[in-house]
Amino acid sequence: MTLADAVAVAMFVGVIAYAVLGGADFGSGFYDLTAGSGWRGGELRTRIDHSMGPVWEANHVWLIFVLVIWWTGFPTAFAAAMTTLFVPLMLALTGIVLRGASFAFRKYAETFSQARLFGAIFAGSSFITPFFLGTSAGAIASGRVPASGYGDPVGSWINPTSLVGGCLAVTTSVFLAGVFLTADADRARSHRLAERLRRRTLAVGVSAGIIVFAGLYPILRDAPTLSHGLLGAALPLMGVAALAGAGTSFLLYRRSFSLARVSAAAAVTAVVAGWGVGQYPWLLVDQLTINDAAGAKTTLAGLVVVIAAAVVIVLPALAYLLRLTQTEKWSRA
Repeated sequence: MTLADAVAVAMFVGVIAYAVLGGADFGSGFYDLTAGSGWRGGELRTRIDHSMGPVWEANHVWLIFVLVIWWTGFPTAFAAAMTTLFVPLMLALTGIVLRGASFAFRKYAETFSQARLFGAIFAGSSFITPFFLGTSAGAIASGRVPASGYGDPVGSWINPTSLVGGCLAVTTSVFLAGVFLTADADRARSHRLAERLRRRTLAVGVSAGIIVFAGLYPILRDAPTLSHGLLGAALPLMGVAALAGAGTSFLLYRRSFSLARVSAAAAVTAVVAGWGVGQYPWLLVDQLTINDAAGAKTTLAGLVVVIAAAVVIVLPALAYLLRLTQTEKWSRA
């Protein structure tokens, strides 16, 4: 493994972390949108606010981590992607801004109408961001981002692989959010709410599984390099994703909610890792390999030092934050 490979692996670990933690955050917008009215809707929205409150901003640490490593460690690939995919990336950024603002403003709305408006913006933007991030990933994976940049600003992300990627990002986020919210409701002894969420999450899980494996067909025809990798080196990871996804549904059916969270995270991790392994050694598929796109060795060495420092300093703090939220200690302080 070269120094560039090591930095790329660290960057992709950040992608996986954002897909799991940030995905569960974004997916909660679906349950907020479909919560209904009256006390039933209020109960679910209160649970969403309670679950997201301490961690919704912390999840974006992973996105910042990925972007910083990308533009400093692989500047040529970063410039190519930004100049080609500026439309979906700007839409994803718009979703992040609108979502954060509406989530905060809803708590201080002066009227019920204002609260409904901010709630609708929060829910809608929760779909926008993962969808357009997924289409951007699909553009890169299907070889539509030229090494020189300034590729097709529309066709690069409106194509079969990109649309599958966007739909997959949304459904897996909704599935993760449902599993996590169900476990949170059960831990808080809101058993009726947990049962409602359990049934809905099982239905979403079936939909996510269909999209994951039905989406392989258009990818096989539209992205030959990626599909060759998925059916080759990444095939064991696809098997793990299938087993973990089925196991999550079984655990939800058996009401083993804590274990279901672990298997759900494992399923999403396997899917995203399979994408990375499937397109290796390409950073921009069919355009730039990891080593070709790498910056100066001194920069890569500095990034390795920074990454090691982040592991020592940042990860323990994030782990403690998650521990507080999972034991409810923060709400009793």
